[in-house]
Amino acid sequence: MNSVNPAITPEGALPDNVPQDRVFDIDLFKLDQVEDGYQEAMMKLQKPEIPSIIWTPRNGGHWIVTRAQAVQEVLQNPDPFSSQVIVLPKEAGEKYDFIPTRLDPPEHKAYRKVINNVLDPRQMRNIEDSVRQTSIDLIEAFAAKGKCDFTTEYAEQFPVRVFMAMVDLPLSDAPILMEFAGQILRPAGTTPAEMAVSLERAIKGFYDYLDPILNERRGKDGDDMISRIINSEINGEPMIHSEALNIIANLLLAGLDTVVSFLSFVMIFLGRNPDHVKQLRDDPSMIPRAAEELLRRFPIVADARMVARDTEYEGVTLKKGDMIQVPTVYSGLDESLNDDPWTVDFHRRRPLHNTFGDGPHRCAGMHLARMEIAITLKEWIARIPEFRLGSNAKPEYASGMVATVKCVPLEWDV
Repeated sequence: MNSVNPAITPEGALPDNVPQDRVFDIDLFKLDQVEDGYQEAMMKLQKPEIPSIIWTPRNGGHWIVTRAQAVQEVLQNPDPFSSQVIVLPKEAGEKYDFIPTRLDPPEHKAYRKVINNVLDPRQMRNIEDSVRQTSIDLIEAFAAKGKCDFTTEYAEQFPVRVFMAMVDLPLSDAPILMEFAGQILRPAGTTPAEMAVSLERAIKGFYDYLDPILNERRGKDGDDMISRIINSEINGEPMIHSEALNIIANLLLAGLDTVVSFLSFVMIFLGRNPDHVKQLRDDPSMIPRAAEELLRRFPIVADARMVARDTEYEGVTLKKGDMIQVPTVYSGLDESLNDDPWTVDFHRRRPLHNTFGDGPHRCAGMHLARMEIAITLKEWIARIPEFRLGSNAKPEYASGMVATVKCVPLEWDV
């Protein structure tokens, strides 16, 4: 993983601002040894001999930061680390036009305000009962069986049902929307050009799906998330149609993928660690703290930033237009930020992480995500107080902008 590959970086092929000793042959979309665990494979790059910023020739060539401090600095500083392109490879990322994620301050502020208004803590409290009932219904459907495939029977159902209700879209449409989301976050293809085609096709799929829905809800008094956004104002003016498409497609992308993946990572851990389950069973009041510790331990997002101007950073020269990938795993599992970071400690006083990002683009959906995680833990343990990962389980991990894991069989005594 950490050796220079002459076949990929022949003599003279490197950009002139990339020192040879910063080149590592790493493909974070097809990560070596990911079958042993996503976080475990990623953290092979956080070693004393590996610099805090390295360069890979894969996926069009880009930088990668490998330390908590660098993750935070890049995410917190839109100048020089712009969100104009946040998806790799760059050739694909230039097709990604969702807002406000691709806007820098101050332009993004008005759009972010609209999103905050529909995802703030008060709004989450208003839907908490219905979210809880969704979780209960799913768990009770298989609790008496003594087993389930957690990924397909819960993780791919619960956050999706919650979000589809929030936007008032038919649940039957979720599979195609989830397919679009997957092709944006983990685009198919072996070259940047092929990945760009996959991503552009998925974005068009979102827009074609949403266009008639937005037209139908504009000017009406619906209380769903789409209606509230499409009828919002930006700087005192009605939101234009293309901007509403961008924002709502962005929300669908986030709402239908990330928590789905994260929950499966959590249940693999709990299924292997009955003592941690017992702690939550004995004291359910610690569930919110436990959820935060699990967020720290299992980060799965690795989006990117584009260098807005030539700048010196961590001993290298970054050129305008360079791309930098920012894996959040290098924050929560960095021992400079958290003592004994591999250990899940529900009594950790202050779990520090950037699992929801940082800076102006810190995840607007974090209140919803925290609520979904806490509700899942509480309602699951109330109904299935002891469980284990299946004896023949072989979780299937995949890396990308958002890592995933599938095939999570859980068992319990009935």
